[in-house]
Amino acid sequence: MRMSKPSELPENVPVIELSTRCWNGMNVSLTEYTCTGRVLFHMKKNQESARLGAQLDYVGRGRAEPRSAPDIPNPDVYRPRPIYFAPAEMELWGHSRDARYLRCGLISFDVNVVQERLGIPESMGRFAAPRLRFSDDRLWTLIKLLTDAIDDSDPTAQLYGDSLTAAIAARLFERPKEVKGNECGLSAIQLKDAMSYLEAKLPARVELATLVKLAGLSVSYYSRAFKTSTGLAPYQWQLRARVERAKELLMNTNLCLEDIADATGFADAVHFGRKFRKMTGATPGAWRLDRLT
Repeated sequence: MRMSKPSELPENVPVIELSTRCWNGMNVSLTEYTCTGRVLFHMKKNQESARLGAQLDYVGRGRAEPRSAPDIPNPDVYRPRPIYFAPAEMELWGHSRDARYLRCGLISFDVNVVQERLGIPESMGRFAAPRLRFSDDRLWTLIKLLTDAIDDSDPTAQLYGDSLTAAIAARLFERPKEVKGNECGLSAIQLKDAMSYLEAKLPARVELATLVKLAGLSVSYYSRAFKTSTGLAPYQWQLRARVERAKELLMNTNLCLEDIADATGFADAVHFGRKFRKMTGATPGAWRLDRLT
């Protein structure tokens, strides 16, 4: 969801664009700042929410950085693709001595709620303490992919975001290893329940937490078990199923592409065509013509 700019803007920040969405009880936001010089602003917090932030793009002199106090520079050495973690109630300020553009991803969450929802043990390990600047390429990439999906209206984006937030939480929290007996994936009954539910709900969006509840597993483990059993992540399976249903409609009806897109949960014919071509190598129209002639 894209939101309007705040009524009060920080000094030298004439434009702020904000998009937000929630997956797995984690609030995800993408903020773009257009700047004209030195920037120092208080980063608003929720008393119960920890914050995980990543700098996705920056144009300007020097470095943009989070600070624990307005006049105390970040003590940690700069590394590419910087990330920070701040526990709930910690004060933070954003600073740059001369910025022109900044794009940031932020995930805020109640630690206890996320641990309970994703079935993660209580220990937070090394992330109990703040880390104002660190580097983790895998975690940065997951945050980038998640923020890219904020404005995606496709039903598959729900499972996609649920999977990404589960992977991010698994990366953040220390967890005991799964029992080896589970490494084979879902049981036959668990897999049948998942397939039946996904097929019954097509093309509507499905939350990963619902599939997890059917299987009786933790969210942090379910996606891996599902992929072991099917070769696909849950969101990939759902997208493929929607494309397969679209193929049936292309072959067996005279519906136009716009109507088929609507029946299979795509935003419009253009969106449908792009996803269909990516999976099949042909546009829907070309695919239909090739099989009907």
